[in-house]
Amino acid sequence: MASPAATEARPFEDLLALSTLTLATCGPDGEPHAAAVYFAASLSLAPGELPQLYFFSHPDSQHSRDILANPRAAAACYPECYDWEDIRGLQMRGHVRQLAPGPEWETAWACYLAKFPFVSGLKDVVAQNALYVFTPQWLRLVDNRRGFGFKQEWTFP
Repeated sequence: MASPAATEARPFEDLLALSTLTLATCGPDGEPHAAAVYFAASLSLAPGELPQLYFFSHPDSQHSRDILANPRAAAACYPECYDWEDIRGLQMRGHVRQLAPGPEWETAWACYLAKFPFVSGLKDVVAQNALYVFTPQWLRLVDNRRGFGFKQEWTFP
């Protein structure tokens, strides 16, 4: 497995520009749950730096309740395609936590707002939701454009 510092240009940057992430959590009863959420990745990534993925969810949603019980999660993002040769995407495992108001929340909000400017007009909706950060500890790029079953992985401490 390569470390992020070992790769000058990360071939997954364009996938972090997608709008939607599928977040998979597991409830206290062991039942899995998947939810689609709009997400924004940290604005700039220095070599070796972790991408932070920010999303809003209602605190009463199933995945928000699951995160409170178990912060471990998996996620995937991928563009829509109709040809197996075009299949590509990111598979991730990591941890999710809710951000408290403060400097980190403001940084995440600025990142989210830069990607989704329309949310500036939804202040009442934003106020009813919580801002979360998914921090990947493992990423796998799948890219059939480079050959059937092509995979490249990164791990983070």
